[in-house]
Amino acid sequence: MNGTYVLLIILIYFGSLYLISHLIGKKHSENEAFFRGNRKSPWYIVAFGMIGSSLSGVTFVSVPGMVRASNMAYMQMVLGFLLGYAVIVYILLPLYYKMNVTSIYTYLEQRIGKRAYKTGSGFFLLSRTIGAAARLYVAVLILQTYVFDAWNVPFALTAAGFLLMIWLYTHKSGIRTIVWTDLLQTGLLLLALLIIIGHVAKGLDLDFQGVVSFLKESPKSQIFVWDDWHSKQNFFKQFISGCFVTIAMTGIDQEMMQKNLSCKNLREAQKNVLAYSWFFVPVNFLFLCLGVLLLQYASIHEIQLPKLADDILPSLITSGVFGIPAVIFFMLGIIAITFASADSALTGLTTSTCVDMLNIARYNEAQAKKVRLIVHFGISLAFIAIMVIFKELNVISIINAIYMIASYTYGPLLGLFAYGILFKRRTNDRVVPFICVSAPIACFAINALLKATLTYELGYELLILNAALVVVGLFLFSRKQA
Repeated sequence: MNGTYVLLIILIYFGSLYLISHLIGKKHSENEAFFRGNRKSPWYIVAFGMIGSSLSGVTFVSVPGMVRASNMAYMQMVLGFLLGYAVIVYILLPLYYKMNVTSIYTYLEQRIGKRAYKTGSGFFLLSRTIGAAARLYVAVLILQTYVFDAWNVPFALTAAGFLLMIWLYTHKSGIRTIVWTDLLQTGLLLLALLIIIGHVAKGLDLDFQGVVSFLKESPKSQIFVWDDWHSKQNFFKQFISGCFVTIAMTGIDQEMMQKNLSCKNLREAQKNVLAYSWFFVPVNFLFLCLGVLLLQYASIHEIQLPKLADDILPSLITSGVFGIPAVIFFMLGIIAITFASADSALTGLTTSTCVDMLNIARYNEAQAKKVRLIVHFGISLAFIAIMVIFKELNVISIINAIYMIASYTYGPLLGLFAYGILFKRRTNDRVVPFICVSAPIACFAINALLKATLTYELGYELLILNAALVVVGLFLFSRKQA
């Protein structure tokens, strides 16, 4: 596809987002709008937009590619997400709304102490900055490889260009703008997915009934793995990990919860989470179905697939074998998810930095707004730097990389919240940072020992072990409250 057309699509798309931002930012550019959307976001708009934010460009390219190595076993983890969302709806959301928080990590200060508060927000900033940059990297790299490399544009310049566009439409109204721009972006993503599946099915000479029959019969459609306990795809490992991953990467993640906290009240926030959690299952299933169809097409036509799983979908679609419309909508989907995954991350990280680390409440409105703008721009620069580094280090599937990073960095955060909710005992706040740093190091050592002695390697269950070590550590230094 002509790179000029792709650039034109990007500019038109960005213009649409900027127009939405301009219309909202004219009346709502204050900090309350940026951080909490003035608590006026309609729950159904938030719910639909959250689909795009939860999926990201990683899902768009990595999940179809995962089918080659593990069939559709990823659905076991997706089913575990539902249990995790139930915990968010009935335990965490009532807690946050009762406390009327701007940053969810202020709970840790009230429950445990100031060091726990700073430690929790610090782990969030570390984990989400790396994770969000990795998600954004996937989408930017695809556009770089298939468009901007032909013009000899450096990757760093491409990354900077996308971050500049995202900064321009989010810096005024933050979460209030994102709630509405995500509506457009999620719609385009889902439309692109359906159209691509349709074109791949057409390339296989399959109608809807034919696709259903093929998926039923294909060995690649296997979802459940019950017998192999050493496998990372074992059902119980995947399901339980999916539950805890959701709690960690959504329920105690400022970026994801910030949209939920912009709803008018607790009841609407709960309806929002329940709605998008159930919609999340069929959408992920469609991505896996796309992966099965792509592998079948490559097998029939004897197409040699790329070594990296993340490259399977982009390479086949952009080759033009499914027609130009499939290429156009693939690019639209990637562009949409690029903006959707980065804009909310940028806003969430800005909020946590301003509220948790800089105590922005001590400034007047004008000073606070100035600080917020500087932080917002600084985090954009950090994203660019991390993406450049990630480009040099990337050797495995990005979705696995993100989950493994989360296992080490979200584990202490999950442990802090778990201890605060499950136990009434007061722990020693001074030792909290040491416990939270020691737990991931211990997990790394335990995993290395198991691998060396029993040839068993921990997967996503590292997150659970990490959190458990933090809870045990906090309990050992605790005492009964008066």
